[in-house]
Amino acid sequence: MNVYDSARMADVLAPLGYRAVDRPDDADMVILNTCHIREKAAEKVYSDLGRLRPLKAAKRARGGDMILAVAGCVAQAEGGEIVRRAPYVDVVFGPQTYHRLPEMVARAARANGASVLDTDFPVEPKFDHLPAPAAAAGGPTAFLTVQEGCDRFCAFCVVPYTRGAEYSRSAASVLAEARQLVRAGAREITLLGQNVNAFHGAAPNGAGDGGGSWGLGRLIRALAEIDGLARIRYTTSHPSDMDEELIAAHGEVPACMPHLHLPVQSGSDRVLAAMNRRHRVDDYRRMVARLRAARPDIALSSDFIVGFPGETDADFEATLRLVDEIGFAQAYSFRYSPRPGTPAALLPGQVETPVAAARLAALQSLLQAQQTAFNRAAKGRVMPVLFERRGRPRGQLMGRSPYLQAVHVAAPAARLGAISAVEITGCTRNGLKGRLVAGAERAAARATLPAGAPS
Repeated sequence: MNVYDSARMADVLAPLGYRAVDRPDDADMVILNTCHIREKAAEKVYSDLGRLRPLKAAKRARGGDMILAVAGCVAQAEGGEIVRRAPYVDVVFGPQTYHRLPEMVARAARANGASVLDTDFPVEPKFDHLPAPAAAAGGPTAFLTVQEGCDRFCAFCVVPYTRGAEYSRSAASVLAEARQLVRAGAREITLLGQNVNAFHGAAPNGAGDGGGSWGLGRLIRALAEIDGLARIRYTTSHPSDMDEELIAAHGEVPACMPHLHLPVQSGSDRVLAAMNRRHRVDDYRRMVARLRAARPDIALSSDFIVGFPGETDADFEATLRLVDEIGFAQAYSFRYSPRPGTPAALLPGQVETPVAAARLAALQSLLQAQQTAFNRAAKGRVMPVLFERRGRPRGQLMGRSPYLQAVHVAAPAARLGAISAVEITGCTRNGLKGRLVAGAERAAARATLPAGAPS
C-alpha cells in the first residue's frame, strides 16, 4: 500500500512541476513514506532523517532548498515526536491527507522554518480528490487500493489508530481506475487494503444491485470483464471476512490467481484470543478446506507472530503443528514487537527475547523448507509467466508465476508485459529458473498446482 500511496503522491505533485528522481542528493523534495507496524521500521525513519539532514544543509548552502517530508503511519502516530526530534523536517503528514500535499508545500514555503503538521483524519475521502494515476502507470503490474483502515483491533496492531476505520471505495471508482491502468499497460492488478476482503463498496448505478454494495468477490468478477486484464490478486485478508462469494470467485474466475495471502498469526486458540483475532484455529482449517474445495490448485501464504505476550512452549508447538498440517508456499514470520498504544504492549507475560528468537528461528526453518519444497515441485512443469522487468544478466527477464514465484528466463525484451509459457528447469532459494516453450505466447491462462506442492 505504501508503494501505491507513494505513486499517488507523485501524481499529486506532478502539476507543481515535480518528477521522481533516483537519488536524494540534489532533490528539491524528499518524502519518507513510512510504516509503523514494526518498531525497527519506525526507528529507521530517524536514522534516515539524520542521513538526509546534511544533504538539505548542503543544498541550502548552494542557494537552493530541499523540502524534507515524512509521510505515512509513523507520521500519523508520532507526528509531534518527529517535529521534536527532527525540527529540520518541513512537512509531516499522515496517510489520509496526502491529497493536500500542494497546500502543504505552499505552507512550508511560508513557514520560515517551522514544520507543517497535518495528521487529521479528513471528513472527505482522499480518493475523491486525487488526480488520475499517471506516475505509476505503464508497467505490466499495478497496485490499486480499494479499501483502507481496519475495524478488527487486533491487540498487537497499530493500523486502526494510524489508518482509521474501514473505508471502501465505490465499485465504480475502482473499475474506472483499473481500466485506466490497463490502458496504460497493466496486465495484472493487485487490489490492496488493510483488510481487503472486508471491501463493501457502493454498487455502480444501473448495476442491478438496488443501490446496495458489492463485496470483493463481486468486484473481482467485474474487474475480470475488463479487456486486457489477465490477472487479479488481492492482499491482505482476514480469515473472518472470507465469504462464500469470494471463495466462489477463486474457483470460477480464471483471472483470479491461485495464490492467497491469508494470515493466521498463531496456531494456538489461547494466543489467538489474546490477540483478539476473532477466529479459532479450527475456523482457519475449515476456511482453507473450503478454498481448496473451490480451487484445488490454490497455494497459501500467511503471517505469523511468535513470542506474543503469554505464549508458552505448548502454544508455539501448536503453531508448528498447524504449519505442518496446512503447508504454505510462502510466509512472513516475525518476533512480537510491542507497539505503543496497543493493548498487547501492556499485557503481562512478555516473552524474553532469546526465547522468542529461538522460536522464530525454528518456525522460519520449517516455513523455508515448505517454500523450497513448493518451488522444487514446479520443476518440469509449464507455467504461464507474466514478464515484469529485465533481469540483472543481459538477455534475462524476470516474471511471476500464478503463485507469485519469481521466474528468471532468457528471453527477448520484446516479451516484457507478455504472459508466456515457461518450462521450469530449476529453483533457487526464493525463485525459479525456466526456459521459453515454443509458442509461448499461447500460454494457458491458468496453471496447475505443481506435483508434490502443499495441497
